[in-house]
Amino acid sequence: MTAPNTTGVRGMKRDNAEPEEILSFWIDQTGPVGWYSRNDDLDSKIRDRWAALWDDVRKQGWPGWTPTARSVLAYVILTDQFPRNMFRNDARAFATDDRARAAAKSAIERNWDLQIDGDARQFFYLPLIHSECLVDQERAVRLFKLRMPGARDNLVHARAHREVIRKFGRFPHRNADLGRKTTGSETDFLSSGGYGSVVDSLKTSA
Repeated sequence: MTAPNTTGVRGMKRDNAEPEEILSFWIDQTGPVGWYSRNDDLDSKIRDRWAALWDDVRKQGWPGWTPTARSVLAYVILTDQFPRNMFRNDARAFATDDRARAAAKSAIERNWDLQIDGDARQFFYLPLIHSECLVDQERAVRLFKLRMPGARDNLVHARAHREVIRKFGRFPHRNADLGRKTTGSETDFLSSGGYGSVVDSLKTSA
């Protein structure tokens, strides 16, 4: 993450009201039920409230918030989680992954993730899980083991993402959205259950 400054996007001064609004909406109001299931109404609410800010961040980066563990967490949610809700089946869902990943890594290096308790801490690690780089995947698994040891389901999903990247070097289910050609082995994988089959296998062997 580029070192944050106090000048917001479009040259406007911004404060930490925005990150607190994001955290309140995503952590307190939405919660795990909304995080892990598709809900068109939720997707619409996110687009209405934060699509413009997301687009500013996509173009210009850090929005000028005072840098803290909580504001960086909000930034990661804005750039990693929200686009996956706002732009399903669209390449824009992944357009700010690099920004989210850089911010998450910077926060982890500062141990800011450890300032966030409970399930919310996982959002510092999900940009690594979403990465198509095996090094990031290995790190995500380690982080869940060491820094969220009670989060068994998260660890299973981290391992499952790592297995897919180990096998294919990318996530085949993104191919259509990103305009990538799907290989024969990827087609076989997707038609036989895809990512869900990997999760089921890991749960069975646990």
